Amino acid sequence: MKENNKVLLFGNEAIAHGAREAGVYFASAYPGTPSTEILEVFSKFPGIFAKWSPNEKVAMEVGIGSSLTGTRTLVTMKHVGMNVAMDPLMTFTYTGVVGGFVLVCADDPGMHSSQNEQDNRILGKFAKMPILEPSDCQEAHDFTILGYELSERFNTPVMLHETTRIAHAKGLVQLGEWQEPVRGEHIERDYQRFVMMPMFAKARHTFAENRTIQLAKFSNEWEGNALEFNSKDIGIVTSGIAYQYIKELLPDASFLKVGMPFPFPTEKARQLADHVKRIIVVEELEPFIEEELLIAGIKCEGKKYFSREGELNLDIVHQGLYEAGIASKPAKMPTPADVVSRPPVLCAGCPHRGIDMALKKVNADIFGDIGCYTLSALAPLNTMHTCFCMGASIGNAIGVALTQTNAKHPPIAMIGDSTFLHSGLTGLLDMVYSQANATLVIIDNRITAMTGGQENPGSGHDLMGNEAPKVNFEKIISSLGIEKIVNVDTYKFDEAVERVKEAIDFEGPSVIIARQACALFPSKLKPEPYFIEEDCNGCGACLRIGCPAISISGEKTDKGLDKAIIDAGACTGCTLCVQICPIDVIFPVKEAEEIKV
Repeated sequence: MKENNKVLLFGNEAIAHGAREAGVYFASAYPGTPSTEILEVFSKFPGIFAKWSPNEKVAMEVGIGSSLTGTRTLVTMKHVGMNVAMDPLMTFTYTGVVGGFVLVCADDPGMHSSQNEQDNRILGKFAKMPILEPSDCQEAHDFTILGYELSERFNTPVMLHETTRIAHAKGLVQLGEWQEPVRGEHIERDYQRFVMMPMFAKARHTFAENRTIQLAKFSNEWEGNALEFNSKDIGIVTSGIAYQYIKELLPDASFLKVGMPFPFPTEKARQLADHVKRIIVVEELEPFIEEELLIAGIKCEGKKYFSREGELNLDIVHQGLYEAGIASKPAKMPTPADVVSRPPVLCAGCPHRGIDMALKKVNADIFGDIGCYTLSALAPLNTMHTCFCMGASIGNAIGVALTQTNAKHPPIAMIGDSTFLHSGLTGLLDMVYSQANATLVIIDNRITAMTGGQENPGSGHDLMGNEAPKVNFEKIISSLGIEKIVNVDTYKFDEAVERVKEAIDFEGPSVIIARQACALFPSKLKPEPYFIEEDCNGCGACLRIGCPAISISGEKTDKGLDKAIIDAGACTGCTLCVQICPIDVIFPVKEAEEIKV
């Protein structure tokens, strides 16, 4: 297929198109913002195979297997996912590839949807793999194609490092011709290369170090590490989206735009240093480039003017340049926008809300995980104690249960179905092994909700739309040794409270499976909204569940209390507010309409 035209694409879409043009046949990932859309787009192309894996480690290992057959392979993940995938990756960079292998790692400066803002250029260098870093959507496309050429030329996996602003920005992208997907016929046995016991791994370490030397030579010759000689006073070394900001603010400066942060193009940096009097480094998060320059003995400045926290923008870069004495004072100093605070909330009808309210009713200490339910830490639910990483809730609860000497509340771990399958199985096994007197709540909405409703092994279908076996949670849980398993419908509040008490009262480890469909991907086709009668006494019980469909009406009761109102357009008819209303003044809208008729 030929696509010789320019189209407007998101960065993630551009990467997917680049992979298809490069002849990629196989792609695997675990969804995670800001990387998710890459596989969703790629999976729609003909003649390829794309899949979600239970976690990033598995996605990496599956991708390695694909590469070993000679198949061109794509694996994608967000930055914290790379933490999970590092175990196989650290050895894969020793063995090298057979079919070209590109790992897309999407960092999230500013933590728009993440629990930290780590800079994974450091992990790429640590793993001894070349890093490509696009500064716009066209480069996202082009660098993906280049990644496969480098991977096979230098026998290495390649990291394509992007950030949220590249992943989710749009730009014109020149598309090219699709290669026939490169799919290997079979795997060839080469145990001295791929069986990494010490006697063989030592030689592969030497190979990896020599490869880095060869890649450094390429980095210093490659035009993607672009020198722009202009002013002899100021030289800017930068990469990624930061290049766009600094180029707009200082168009007459001299530049080294770094497209390959590792191995770093030291010789090109020396050329810039010979041309200018002063070098400023502009980069997001860690001083990765700055340290590479200092290691090479090149005098530079960077993080003294630009923070290691948060993402950059024009205002922040302008302010940093002003502090460095190379730009005029900004016309308006950057200040936080004066807007009404609007904290994130669970969606109207979210099934997490019902189980959260039930756990609050029994006064539990809740240890949380990565998912929408993390929002229960905030008002008005105010229930969650911790949230570290995928699967950590179970370990946290076990540690508390085994060490606290004066427990005031029952320890409960809360985890979503996709997250449980990602990282919860081993934690639950430890709960059984240690016989911790704790309870695990698995909130099963049969979807990976937080990243946009992607499939998982409990969904019944895969990324490409094929039917797939559904995980039987009860069988998995009982096979690990759990004797007490309780099922809960999160929309049946009183029953949920009783069932939660039943699980908590069990001596030893127990599991609650709380089931209802995600409100954004409901099992019913038509929501049935509710309304609040004029007899509302303003007690505020319905407001305390934190449903965004319920608000203050503006009317007052005789006692001066605020009456509540339901937005019928937002209400999903979950009935949680109906069940907790102490005076029974909430009814289906259709009943009111029938009365009118």
